[in-house]
Amino acid sequence: MKKERHTLPAAVHLFLLRGNEILLLRRYNTGYEDGNYSVPAGHLDGGEEVKAAAIREAREEAGIELDPQDLRVVGVMHRLSLDERIDFFLAAEKWTGSIVNAEPDKCDELRWVRLDKLPDNVIPYVRQAISNFRNNQWFDSFGWK
Repeated sequence: MKKERHTLPAAVHLFLLRGNEILLLRRYNTGYEDGNYSVPAGHLDGGEEVKAAAIREAREEAGIELDPQDLRVVGVMHRLSLDERIDFFLAAEKWTGSIVNAEPDKCDELRWVRLDKLPDNVIPYVRQAISNFRNNQWFDSFGWK
């Protein structure tokens, strides 16, 4: 009997940068980490390249358009939460349009914060990914004991 291959959910997380600041959003009414800060993020829909997913999430969550050439992959995390996951972290310093809360049913605040002064209630793996980015660490594992 042939064993099925293990599959992992994959997600993209977007670091929108303005000088030494990063855009955070506070999760609301999602059932996951509500009240805590994250960055624009979402699952890959399948049949979708990582940069395309980040561009889609930027449009859906922040109302902006990104050019693939202005995106760079800055990290990958192999993470254990309730299940095992792969997270891709991308950074952009340029975009078209004004950042707005395009999903007020899932986010109750957008906030620019200094990379070295994150609020206490940033989701822990996102905090670690931001720290990795600041330290030029491209890969990490998180949540494995």
